[in-house]
Amino acid sequence: MRARDAVPPIERCGLPRRLLVMGYDAIIVTGLLLIATALVSPLDQGNQRALRDLEFTLYLAAVWFAYLAICWQRGMTLGMRAWGVVLRSDEGVPPAGWRTCLLRYGVSLLSAACLGLGFAWSLFDAQRRCWHDMASRTGLYRARQGSNRAA
Repeated sequence: MRARDAVPPIERCGLPRRLLVMGYDAIIVTGLLLIATALVSPLDQGNQRALRDLEFTLYLAAVWFAYLAICWQRGMTLGMRAWGVVLRSDEGVPPAGWRTCLLRYGVSLLSAACLGLGFAWSLFDAQRRCWHDMASRTGLYRARQGSNRAA
């Protein structure tokens, strides 16, 4: 563990703050997906449709995952920065590796697909963990006051 990566967490984030982060990041991800669509539209004359065409759907999911994984490995997405939240492993450092990020991403999709039950779980868990927090051994924490760095 590098000393500059360790951020003593104040407390885990509750569901309301998580939803605010997700709303902010949804705006950014929507923009990225629109750009990604514009890049491949000339190849198929704009006939591809998400959730109908498997290859196109996987391509968009990969773009979404890339944004999150790159940000998570640095400790926070832009939405997390805006709302004073950091992502840390259970050891207190930013999650290391694509595998951990892929596990978090995949289980978070499952959390949402189950009518949000995986997110609502945090309302009943003593440590405010969602399913993807438990599966990836990571968590969202309130950032320390004055700490607005992504490292």
